[in-house]
Amino acid sequence: MRCIIANFAFDLTAREVTDAMSGVSPEPITGPSVQIGRHLYPAKQVGAVVTRQDRRDFTAGEVTRAMTRLGFTCHPAPPVAASGAVEAASELLGKPADG
Repeated sequence: MRCIIANFAFDLTAREVTDAMSGVSPEPITGPSVQIGRHLYPAKQVGAVVTRQDRRDFTAGEVTRAMTRLGFTCHPAPPVAASGAVEAASELLGKPADG
């Protein structure tokens, strides 16, 4: 199937993607991800391995669209936890002042 990633056309098959990712250790998931076999890979990692392009040249959205069309399951970015500083400020603002 023809996929456009970083303004370049790639003729990819699900088998080619699976073969390219075999033996590659998944990086920690911080954004959108792609399920390939029993592993969950960051979309940017899959794009870099499959296209051999720099990760800055394409978006995770481009990769997830292409991988979805090829039949892979894609997941959105995991929710981001609030930082300690924000939680502390929320607690201070929510509590009445002593005095």
